[in-house]
Amino acid sequence: MDWLTDNKIPVGDVAETVFDWMNDNLAVLFDWLSNVMEALIDAILWVLETPHPFLVIAAFAGLTWALQRSWKTTGFVVLGFLFIINQDYWEETMQSLTLVLSACVVCMGIGVPIGIAAAHRPRLYRAMVPVLDLMQTLPTFVYLIPAIVFFGIGMVPGLIATVIFVLPAPIRLTYLGIASTPTALLEAAEAFGASKRQVLFKVELPSALPQIMAGLNQTIMLSLSMVVIAALVGASGLGVPVIRALNTVNTSLGFESGFVIVVVAIMLDRMLRVRQK
Repeated sequence: MDWLTDNKIPVGDVAETVFDWMNDNLAVLFDWLSNVMEALIDAILWVLETPHPFLVIAAFAGLTWALQRSWKTTGFVVLGFLFIINQDYWEETMQSLTLVLSACVVCMGIGVPIGIAAAHRPRLYRAMVPVLDLMQTLPTFVYLIPAIVFFGIGMVPGLIATVIFVLPAPIRLTYLGIASTPTALLEAAEAFGASKRQVLFKVELPSALPQIMAGLNQTIMLSLSMVVIAALVGASGLGVPVIRALNTVNTSLGFESGFVIVVVAIMLDRMLRVRQK
């Protein structure tokens, strides 16, 4: 087997060369991107941390009622936030929600248009599938290496790694929703002389809305799963006490912070769950 290992394909060396070239020649782009992401994070964090916690809870409760029209779900969200305050994890929760919401803004802003374009161009989607599979199957820790190289330590590299891992979900589900638009609806719209823009906004997007909302739900859940991993590169939030508990073998702290993450995940899932008609 030595003859095979002696002729090793230089996958790692090629990747390192590419990253070094990008770091040397695209520094201006990465600095601009870092500033934009940092501004987005600071804006969302300011909105969540500046008001009194009860005002934030009231806002989330109102959003839950508007989306679900269920007093049970709304009450559960309120109780979940009160439990977080009781456990003294309010600040960490707001920081984690900032990372999640920032990832949602970026992923949905990029993923939905790409999904629409892929649904209208089957060849484009077939070409994208291997890339999407790679983005979802590559170990998430690997994303942290170029994120640190290009963006340093802090919330920004955590956000970049989260976006790379999460982005395939809204792309795939938006593609599925648009591609699954009933043929009868499309033919009716075309028969009445609708333009391509009108077909998109008045037929395809309304028909695909449940799948797009499911993509948003998956984006939030996957982003929340990256909270602990993002803490390894300096991102603030609920991942920090989890890492601290792991380093100190603190069972109490680990279970406490982990349970808060579960509560946040369940609350967000209930808030954005697509209701069956």
